[in-house]
Amino acid sequence: MCKFSTQAAILNRLSGGHRIFSEQWPVGGAYTPARRVCATLNQSVKKSSRNGKKQEEGEEDNIGTTMNSKRLVKELEEMRNGGAKHFRNIQVDETNYLNWQGLLVPDSAPYDKGAFRIELIFPAEYPFKPPKVTFKTKIYHPNIDEKGQVCLPIISVENWKPATKTDQVILNLISLVNSPQPEHPLRADLAEEYSKDRAKFMKNAEEFTKKHSEKRPVD
Repeated sequence: MCKFSTQAAILNRLSGGHRIFSEQWPVGGAYTPARRVCATLNQSVKKSSRNGKKQEEGEEDNIGTTMNSKRLVKELEEMRNGGAKHFRNIQVDETNYLNWQGLLVPDSAPYDKGAFRIELIFPAEYPFKPPKVTFKTKIYHPNIDEKGQVCLPIISVENWKPATKTDQVILNLISLVNSPQPEHPLRADLAEEYSKDRAKFMKNAEEFTKKHSEKRPVD
């Protein structure tokens, strides 16, 4: 049996019996049958390698997603079953556990006159990267800006630890809301007012809360 016939037989098996080349070959010696078979074999091997790599990457992504989803499901159950006092009406799409919304319920004046909707977005790399917290309800606070971004040390990149749980993030957040830190402001004007004229700040914050906050949940 000739060398070409052997290569053709191998290629035939790889292709599942489908005919992938013609018996009519270009003349002139520029493209011999053996070269064409080798080229086709090489393309098949490369394609198989690429598909295998994509499958491995997809499996790794799925493993990562499964891991963080399991942890978030457990954390959510613990918070709901534990009766989270300061984070109520937690809403989570069961098809996407990386996005939470709920009502933050402060217990100190002037913010105890209402509730504030917040959003927690967990990265795909959670718990190795921290969640992002955003206020969806307007709040008069030196550590929370007009876009709802909050300066919270526990979820900063340099302070975040994978062992930190969401309920700890909420406890730190409620502590910050109840006790503003004017030395680390996102709104310098409110920080100055809080530091220099506390009575005025409290009055303005209470009026703002009554106007913009959501109704507090009833036990």
